[in-house]
Amino acid sequence: MAPRLRQEKIAEVVRRQGKVSVDNLCTRFNTSHETIRRDLTALAEAGTVQKIHGGAKLPGGEAEGPFRERMRRNAVGKRIIARKVAGLVSPGETIFIDTGSTTLMCAEEIAKVNGLTVITNSSYIAKILADEGNAAAVFLLGGRYDADNRETLGPMAIGQVQMFHADRALLTIGALDAEAGATSFNFDEAQIARAMLDNANNIIVLSDASKFGRTAACKVCPLERIDALVTDRKPSGPLEKALVQAEVTVH
Repeated sequence: MAPRLRQEKIAEVVRRQGKVSVDNLCTRFNTSHETIRRDLTALAEAGTVQKIHGGAKLPGGEAEGPFRERMRRNAVGKRIIARKVAGLVSPGETIFIDTGSTTLMCAEEIAKVNGLTVITNSSYIAKILADEGNAAAVFLLGGRYDADNRETLGPMAIGQVQMFHADRALLTIGALDAEAGATSFNFDEAQIARAMLDNANNIIVLSDASKFGRTAACKVCPLERIDALVTDRKPSGPLEKALVQAEVTVH
């Protein structure tokens, strides 16, 4: 089996079981401890798994972890997503962008697009677009301030979202599943995302492959509500079939 394919299958096992041992993987894939350890090292460097003594587990446990930690996780995949998104955005559009490590990288890329109007609850993203944007008009939503993520949340922010109508909403998520759809680990962030998608013509969800086949506690939207999924690696299995059925375009 090719290393890339075996690593994809190992990642699927870790996502399904939460934690797995090197011994178990050796038996499952009929290969040596050294080969499995190399695979786990490659997956850990990509942020897909977290290496532990004798095996691997899902990165960050049940929650997403502090924002700086999330920025480092699968940075290469997130940059791939960001560059794809920049190719989907047209000059002069009005765009909602919610808070997330992936959307922060997207802000760096779409700053090159001329004349955007951007509404966001992230002070990180607002600063990038204000400093580097090509004639961008930037609106930072008010509300309760979360210092770790540098974002605004709560009823005030949601109310201000409803004052705008956007061509697109660029939304980051915590998990994407064939049945549960797009979900988030943070209740307040999920409410912001839902307000944005309710006030936009086109919904683009950003998700690296480590989030596929997983679920989180807070609903964002069903797959049928998503117009496009931008990812670093196209999904397979039940999720791929569900996205086709929901008529979601995958980039």
